[in-house]
This record gives sequence, C-alpha cells and structure tokens, in this order.
Amino acid sequence: MKTKIVALKNSEDFKKLLKGNKLSNKYFVMFYKKLLKKKSNNLNISIVTKKKLGNAVKRNFCKRRFKSLVNEIVRKISLNFNYSYLILAKDNALKKDSFEDLKKTMFSEFNKIR
Repeated sequence: MKTKIVALKNSEDFKKLLKGNKLSNKYFVMFYKKLLKKKSNNLNISIVTKKKLGNAVKRNFCKRRFKSLVNEIVRKISLNFNYSYLILAKDNALKKDSFEDLKKTMFSEFNKIR
C-alpha cells in the first residue's frame, strides 16, 4: 500500500494546526495535531518556507529536501496518519553540510511524536 503525501489547502486548517502541539529545533519548527477525519492512507503534511530564506530557487530546494526526508521517514517509521503536520523551515536547513544532521534531527522529532 502506497502512502500519498497531501498538503493542506485551507487557511482554517493552518490556523487549527498552529494551535496544536509544537516541536522546535535549529532546522525547523513542527506543529502537529490530531485530525477529526477517519483513518486514511494519505499523510497530511505541509512544508512552509519564508521569503527571508532566499529566492525561489533556495526555498524550493529547501522544500524538496524536507519532502525527500519525509518520504524516507514514512518508509522507515510507522507514522500516525491520524495527525496533520506543518513544518516551518529555518535558515539552517539550507546549509550544504547540514543534511545528515537535519536527517537525524527530523527522525528524532518524528520518533518523539510517535
């Protein structure tokens, strides 16, 4: 069974998520909250980058980096699909040599939620 990563669309969903639980580190801030919907095969996760991070190329690079890590996490860790996640990227996520550290940090944060 293949899981599909779905981004949040409504601003109301974002507002609800921002009132949920929060985990923060030097690479990103993650908000998560339990969904009211029934169990599904889709993972509701949104990755947001601020314009302060840089131009569109840098912001998209950062989003692609996070999406690849989320795909890897879905394969290796049994995530709870009843939750919605919002990841706000920070400046340190763009550093070239920080990918392995970012990966370890992301795995540990998702393990805390599980």
